[in-house]
This record gives sequence, structure tokens and C-alpha cells, in this order.
Amino acid sequence: KPLCGRVTFKQPSILNNSMVISTMRYWSNPMNTSQQQRYNYLYEQHLINLRLQGKRPSTIDGYARAVRRITAFCDKSPDSLSIDELKQYFNSLIQTHSWSTVKIDRNGLQFFYRYTLNKQWEWLAIVKPPQVKRISDILTPTQVSEVINQTKRLRYQVVFMALYSMGLRLSEALNLTVHDIDKATMLVHVRDGKGGKDRMVPIPELTLIALRCYWKTHCHPMLIFPSTQAKSQPEIQTPMDKGSVQKALKRVLQDCGIHKRISPHSLRHCFATHLLEQGLDLRSLQQLLGHASLNTTARYTQLTKVKQRDMSHAINKLTDKLNITWSET
Repeated sequence: KPLCGRVTFKQPSILNNSMVISTMRYWSNPMNTSQQQRYNYLYEQHLINLRLQGKRPSTIDGYARAVRRITAFCDKSPDSLSIDELKQYFNSLIQTHSWSTVKIDRNGLQFFYRYTLNKQWEWLAIVKPPQVKRISDILTPTQVSEVINQTKRLRYQVVFMALYSMGLRLSEALNLTVHDIDKATMLVHVRDGKGGKDRMVPIPELTLIALRCYWKTHCHPMLIFPSTQAKSQPEIQTPMDKGSVQKALKRVLQDCGIHKRISPHSLRHCFATHLLEQGLDLRSLQQLLGHASLNTTARYTQLTKVKQRDMSHAINKLTDKLNITWSET
């Protein structure tokens, strides 16, 4: 697809949004036919190497986009970029995109240099995203109930219920099929989770009833949460759009007057935190969430009310030992 009459992309690119185009810097010498052919060859090799290295579809998409984006920005084949051009590209990207996007582009270009160009590049000398560890906002069980009750459409209500009651990632929930649910054992087979891992998760009776009620509104032969198009054309296997779920949650949070920074993924955090508060051990929670490391699961302990109460008690006990006389002025 031509972009400003210069770079031709073989796959759809997100570069057509106004934010990127407005910040795009074109160099004085646009790619000629030879350079364009060189870029096309390298890009195809990049895609082949991504597949050969067993990268997941989402990773392939992100790493391929990184090469397309920097090629459009500099308007030259990416194998001829200088350190200065790389720095200018990342400087522009930091000003218009999140650090998460910056890291994906950095990793994508690092892969491109290593496997396609057979080169190493010192990305630390070019861009170094800050090390940030944030604590997620958590809803109380009462607030979770309020969010689900105040959601105006059944499909979103059931999605939110599935995310919270089974600790699913959004993509895991939207890709559930009728064959993944075993009524006899009351287990759900979560397929192709993060890292390509499957896991079995118990399904509460209330969630099973909700999923069944929603499925009966469309009766898709495969998907529980089909897209609007798939509802009318059963042969289509496209799940509900993630963006619509995110927007629906944002609206209901406003309606409920909840000002915490909550996303669909936050309901998974709520699931983990509330189970720990009920006394579930970390090892069991690790299996439910599908974490590779127990250290990842252990981070939820700092979000529990029990942990916070213990810390508050210890701090108050510490300050109660102080003998202080306050000044009048």
C-alpha cells in the first residue's frame, strides 16, 4: 500500500494514522527502485526468520511493524541506517508512542539486525526504556459486582464475568469455544495462552450459566463470543473485537463513578488478589493464572487487604512507641 507515494508495503501498516504521519521525518534522498527492491527482499526475509524462530503471531506482527515503521520514517532501506538515523527515529517515537511500543520496536529491530542482517547492534547506546514497576489498581468484590450489573449489554456483562471469575486474559476469553467447556468436570480448557501454553481452569456454576445464556442469543457453532459478522455468518471464525470490550468497560466505569485505572486485564488482577485474600496458596494461583514463574504470582501478595493490614499494623506499632511532645506553634 503506497504511503505518500514512496514506500510500498506488502502488508497493512498502522502508519496511516495521523499521529505517525504528522511526526514522520523524510530524508532528502527517497528510495529509488533498487533500494525499494532491496527493502522488499529484506522484509520478506525478516518475516521468514520470524516464522523460523517460532515467534507467535502477535510478536511477528509487532516485529514486522517495527521494520515497516522505521523504513517509512527514514524513507530508505533499513540495512543502510546510521546510528544517528536510529537515534532520531526513536527520539520521534518516544514523543508519540508509549514506552511499550518503543520496546517492541527496539526488540523487532534487534531481531532484524541479528537474523536478517547477521549483525549486532548496541541498542543501549541508542535507546534504553526506563525500568518501571507499577502496582495495578484493584476493584473490590463489591465494585466488580457493580461494574457487571451496570454494564448495559449482555455480551459485555458475560465477558467481564468470564475475565473475573476465571482469571482469563482478554484474548483467552474472546477465543473460548463451545468445545473448551467441560460440563462434567466443570473445567475450561484455556488454549494457546501467553507463551503458547494451555491450562485447565475451574468454571463457576454462575459463569457457566452466563456463558450458556449468551451463547443461546447467537448459537454460533464454534465461538462463544463471535464478532458481529460471525453471528450472521456462522462459517466465519472471528471473535469479538478487543477494542469494543475495552471501550465498554471504560464507559461503565464512568457510569459507576469509579476513577481507578482499570482495564479488562485488571479483572484478572482482581481475580488473583481476591483469591489470595480468601487464603488460596500461591502455587495453586500460579497454575490458575498460567504463570511460568512463582515470582510473577507473588507480586499479587502486596495487593491483598491482609498484607496491607499487616503492614499498617506494624507501622502503627512502630510509631506508638514514640514519645513525642508537640509544639504549640
